[in-house]
Amino acid sequence: MSVQEASRFADERAAVPSGTLGQKAARFKPLGYAGLLAACAAVPFVFPGYTNTASVLLLMVIFALAWDVQGGQMGYNSLGNIFFFGAGMYISAVFQIGLWTDVGAYTRPDGLVKATFTAQQYYIGLGVGFIASGILSAVLAIAFGWIVFGLRGPYFAIGSWGVAVAAGELLSTVEWVGGGGGIAMPAFPGDPGFRKLLFYYMMLAVAVATFAFLRWLYTTRFGLALNAIRDDEEKAEAMGIHTTRYKTLAWTISAFFLGFSGAIFGNIVAFIDPRNVAFPTLTFGIYMVLMVLLGGKGTLWGPIIGAVVFDVIKEVTWTYFLGWQNVVLGLLIIVIVVFFEQGIVGSIKEWRPEWFGIRVVGKAEPATRAEMAAASKAEAAE
Repeated sequence: MSVQEASRFADERAAVPSGTLGQKAARFKPLGYAGLLAACAAVPFVFPGYTNTASVLLLMVIFALAWDVQGGQMGYNSLGNIFFFGAGMYISAVFQIGLWTDVGAYTRPDGLVKATFTAQQYYIGLGVGFIASGILSAVLAIAFGWIVFGLRGPYFAIGSWGVAVAAGELLSTVEWVGGGGGIAMPAFPGDPGFRKLLFYYMMLAVAVATFAFLRWLYTTRFGLALNAIRDDEEKAEAMGIHTTRYKTLAWTISAFFLGFSGAIFGNIVAFIDPRNVAFPTLTFGIYMVLMVLLGGKGTLWGPIIGAVVFDVIKEVTWTYFLGWQNVVLGLLIIVIVVFFEQGIVGSIKEWRPEWFGIRVVGKAEPATRAEMAAASKAEAAE
């Protein structure tokens, strides 16, 4: 065993997670997940006055996780993912209303048609609309993916943003779905308190499903393909990776979960406006990107941490700095870009790698040094 081989062996040991830390992390992970889920489930009962606020926080988490599939894992910064959020909202509304009455008559601006829905009709429409919102949003992603993925870099970002803006403007002219006047969602048939609980737990279910699915996805060959595209798309193509297929599938996955979140949020606010609620490109559309940058692109927990921190800052600024909230958020963007280039998680991993069970090269353990010394003596003896 040469000195070079021993050195390489030491480097390989330094690059892998520490066994003790890794075993402890693996042991406590299920308990940590169960505890976090229990805490989220208890929020409406511990803080009943903040149920809708907590629902919006979960929405931000879904936004960040869904955007990071492309922006973080694949390296395609999209400004148009909000399109699928709004599409899911409109799809759900059309199914909830259209199953029982004519949508065009329901949305007449003169208000002459007053449609009422029984509790059974409401819940059936909600269920069908919810499922359709995810599936049809994914279909839209496949359709638009073959168009926009001919673009790269800033051209893709601008092109995807243009799709979202165009969708809001187009739907504002379609009177069948309310036009610029929007759509009032069917009235909830039960108690207002139960309404808050129902939509909170629906949003929680989507957030958990998004996290669980992406956590698994990033460990598969699909996740490796996304990272290869991010690192060098030309080389990935040369290696035989069908980059257009993977890019389209990644966008479809993101659209699937965003469609679900749009269906739920549309029912929470109970009114859909095409520009400000369904396709808010200058608010929610930008928030998606900002939250991931804050937490850390290309990491599993970074988008979640970024979403929580950002939403707390947003709520505080709207409460105590009303009128200056956009100034505060602008300063937050500057701070992120200047001081947190890798986001919160990325910066912590760089500053304190041992917290993640990573041995730093150059800080070899005594046993490793002994091995290197023994190898050096053996080489000298030869």
